[in-house]
Amino acid sequence: MAVLSILDREHTVAPPGYSRWLIPPAALAVHLCIGQAYATSVYKTSMVKHFGSSQTAVGVVFSIAIVMLGLSAAIGGTWVERNGPRKAMFVAACFWASGFLVGALGIGTGQLWLVYLGYGVIGGIGLGIGYISPVSTLIKWFPDRPGLATGLAIMGFGGGALVASPLSRQLLSLYDGNYDPNVSTSVAGGGALVGLFLTLGVGYFVIMMFGVFNIRVPADGWTPDGFDSSSVRQKPLVTTANVSAANAIKTPQFWFLWVVLFCNVTAGIGILEQASPMIQDFFRGSGGKSSVAVAAAAGFVGLLSIFNMAGRFGWSSTSDVIGRKPIYAMYLGVGIVAYALLATVGHTNTVVFVLLAAIIISFYGGGFATAPAYLRDLFGTYQVGAIHGRLLTAWSAAGIAGPLIVNGFLDHEGKPGTLTASAYRPALFTMVGVLAVGFVANLLIHAVAEKFQLEASSTVEAAS
Repeated sequence: MAVLSILDREHTVAPPGYSRWLIPPAALAVHLCIGQAYATSVYKTSMVKHFGSSQTAVGVVFSIAIVMLGLSAAIGGTWVERNGPRKAMFVAACFWASGFLVGALGIGTGQLWLVYLGYGVIGGIGLGIGYISPVSTLIKWFPDRPGLATGLAIMGFGGGALVASPLSRQLLSLYDGNYDPNVSTSVAGGGALVGLFLTLGVGYFVIMMFGVFNIRVPADGWTPDGFDSSSVRQKPLVTTANVSAANAIKTPQFWFLWVVLFCNVTAGIGILEQASPMIQDFFRGSGGKSSVAVAAAAGFVGLLSIFNMAGRFGWSSTSDVIGRKPIYAMYLGVGIVAYALLATVGHTNTVVFVLLAAIIISFYGGGFATAPAYLRDLFGTYQVGAIHGRLLTAWSAAGIAGPLIVNGFLDHEGKPGTLTASAYRPALFTMVGVLAVGFVANLLIHAVAEKFQLEASSTVEAAS
């Protein structure tokens, strides 16, 4: 259709004088919307009651979405690079919004499988395409500060829950007068859930369109004022050559980085998935009553979201200064110490517990945001978005492994509501081992061999 030709790459080339600082807000518009995935716990209890199912059955919806994120990013990465960010972001918006609409149909008809199909599969595809679509564009606009650029956008994914959580509660209270957004145990009816999904689907589509029509790619040969490309060659592990996505997965560097991301995410997601009950369990007295109130536990979850978001921007920007390999050494090395301290002294003081958990989650977020810049350093800018898509399969695997490790140990230790800090120690020490594996993998990363690099003429021909 001619009207859709505006989405083509050739119609997104920025005119002379276009400010590159308009690109991060466009990317942020998409990432803030798809970051809603972190806020599914807001309506999880209401969904359980509405469908008369178990927590696990409803929780599978989120797991499917994360798995589809990794798969769609891996499979669709090359298509995203070929068609450009505007078309990719438009497709992501269509899938993400459609996922909510199909999910609303499933809620309205009482068919949980439709929620799996809608939010899980269809929405998950939108998650994956939307997550990677702005990455290579941002890196091309910010060759001098790729960590800052990707951190600005991916920060939105971590911070999406900060907007979506209170918004979802208020919408549920609007559609159901019996629902109290200030009471964690309050349950909304099926009609309110349908209204929520419809509103979010339409609202997110409109916001993502802002990103779609404001995204631009730089003209061929464009560089920022004052940028000296020769300075890139002077940095360790940073190449000015290019490696295709097909060749990248043949290199040991890609798989070492896959292990690094898997380990970092596995450790962090184990805390995030259990955050609210975990802080209550750590400070549960001999009588079975926790000294941490439900409201305080909810505040702790919100605080972790802030550190998750801040880590994505702060640590990723710091990597532009100290390098990607050293920053991952910090994520993993300091993370080992933090997990060990959490297991041994975390129960002694709530301030100590919160501080250690906040550090861990900031590293978790930072690891996501630094990964695209690390890929750019190793493989160049040519197909960095497609390579990033393949790397995100590590997230899908970690999204399964992290909760399985933590929940497996906790199920063995006792029932929810009766656990104490000692019940978490086996899982926490396991995470220490997981991070140690990632630390070693990061040490093994070195410059990519020339045999995997493309000649300059090959990248030009492929892009045309």
